[in-house]
Amino acid sequence: MNILETKNVVKSFDGQLALDDVSIVVPKGMVFGLLGPNGAGKTTLLRIVNQITAPDSGSVSFDGHPLAAEDVFSIGYLPEERGLYKKMKIGDQALYLARLKGMTHAQALTSLKSWFVRFGIQAWWNKKITELSKGMAQKVQFVTTVMHNPKLLILDEPFSGFDPINVDLIRNEILRLKEDGTSVILSTHNMESVEEMCDQIALINNARLVVTGNLHEIRRIHGDNHIEILYRASEPIDPSSLETLPFSIVSQGKKDGSYQIVVDPADKNDTNVVLRALMPHVSVVGMTEIIPRMHDIFIKLVTNKEER
Repeated sequence: MNILETKNVVKSFDGQLALDDVSIVVPKGMVFGLLGPNGAGKTTLLRIVNQITAPDSGSVSFDGHPLAAEDVFSIGYLPEERGLYKKMKIGDQALYLARLKGMTHAQALTSLKSWFVRFGIQAWWNKKITELSKGMAQKVQFVTTVMHNPKLLILDEPFSGFDPINVDLIRNEILRLKEDGTSVILSTHNMESVEEMCDQIALINNARLVVTGNLHEIRRIHGDNHIEILYRASEPIDPSSLETLPFSIVSQGKKDGSYQIVVDPADKNDTNVVLRALMPHVSVVGMTEIIPRMHDIFIKLVTNKEER
């Protein structure tokens, strides 16, 4: 079952395409990474899902039905541009925002007290935003985003402005919410967070969908299929000494007390031929397929699309 599905969504502003035939599927109970360079169209898509703007064409479904006005009560949205009332007391505006999400005063008070204790911010209830640092204010905004226990949580650069301790705090809370059944869309440029947290991703560039699917499959498909082999020998292996060379050498060196060779196999489907060529000459310690980082895949896919 999917929590969100967009089909052939098109949106333009003043004749400039912001989204061009974008279709994505966000399964329930997953962290879904929405990636792309600045200006790619990610924020426009998130605003359409939040009904801040409407698509020119295409459709959006939420939890099995066409997106409707009342679905705002089941969605939590933390935009990149933070916004809280600076002169209003934190507790008062948190209660106000909770009521906008359909919570009763009693429900809001119970939820907020729990979240304030979880984040250790009980003493902030009667403070104003002007009395808090940027990171402290963002903690408050995160709480006001999740306090109504949304089915879908949309986070646009949620780690921006946080120190490493609070980055870990927010990351752990996102993963806890996922374990409790919340579906999450994570829009970020932090590729390490994508690798650590996301189950599936969609990459948008120049208003169009470039790739979407399982994170690990995308990393594998768009990798270079290089293999790292660690071996022991009296000296580095000389490729000219091999009877056959069923690979090209990418690099050689030392790692963890052993010699290292990184190769590009001629036969991507049978890496054993690489071992058969090496084992008569060296003592192989280990062989590992090198899976590329999302950082490298992001640059590769975006650059390739821009060059076409």
